[in-house]
Amino acid sequence: MSFTVHRDGALEYLRADALAGAIHCFSTRFGGVSTGYLKSLNLGVHRGDTPENVEKNYEILGAAVGFRPENLVFTHQIHSDIVRRVGAADRGEGLARPVPLDCDGLITDEPDVALAVFSADCTPILLHDPVRGAVGAVHAGWRGTAAGIAAKAVEAMTREFGSDPADLHAAIGPCIGQCCFETGPEVPEAMRKALGGAAEDAIRPAGEKYYVNLKELNRLWLRRCGVGRIDVSPDCTHCQPDRFWSHRHTGFERGAQAAIIQLSARKE
Repeated sequence: MSFTVHRDGALEYLRADALAGAIHCFSTRFGGVSTGYLKSLNLGVHRGDTPENVEKNYEILGAAVGFRPENLVFTHQIHSDIVRRVGAADRGEGLARPVPLDCDGLITDEPDVALAVFSADCTPILLHDPVRGAVGAVHAGWRGTAAGIAAKAVEAMTREFGSDPADLHAAIGPCIGQCCFETGPEVPEAMRKALGGAAEDAIRPAGEKYYVNLKELNRLWLRRCGVGRIDVSPDCTHCQPDRFWSHRHTGFERGAQAAIIQLSARKE
């Protein structure tokens, strides 16, 4: 299987075989200390949780996965195609201090820097270059998907680190599936404009509505870039609201998943 479930007591998270060479995870709702509608592994700092609960949740997850909370760098997501290069000086942005710049993607080639993006139906994508020693993390809502943020993260890694896309491994994590992502015409129109006829296989008309496959569209962007391996999670967040945070299912009273990646060791 391309994705495997890992459990440590009540904690549950997912890993992708494609990213086996990097420290990484896709979180679920299980295993934290948050309470009420945020029960239990809320990883969002702006969801109404206490800072103490969020910090403890990262301590629990980090101890199991292999990253230190103080090494995290967060995105400040605005459904854009902005990708930031970050490093050791940026550690603590999001958890210890505010994130200074808007972005929906992060890349780094520095060790002990853990990149985090957040989702509750949008598509999380993690990238690893085992040759150059670099990683990336992307949040792709439908607007970011139409803007090709996954491809722009690959381009940024190529530009900044000399990555060859053929060496890159990618994992597209749990998000709302085509089974549940019902939209008006604006979403398929944006995808057709961005990707042409290739987008049609990811768009299913249903009367005046459409069902759109964000995973497939992001996989198409990555394939067009020449990414060597792409694993895709089969999980739909909306179908499993007891396991994943889903904005469409619960609205604003919900927590956030995190997709986190860090280099396993210093480059040679």
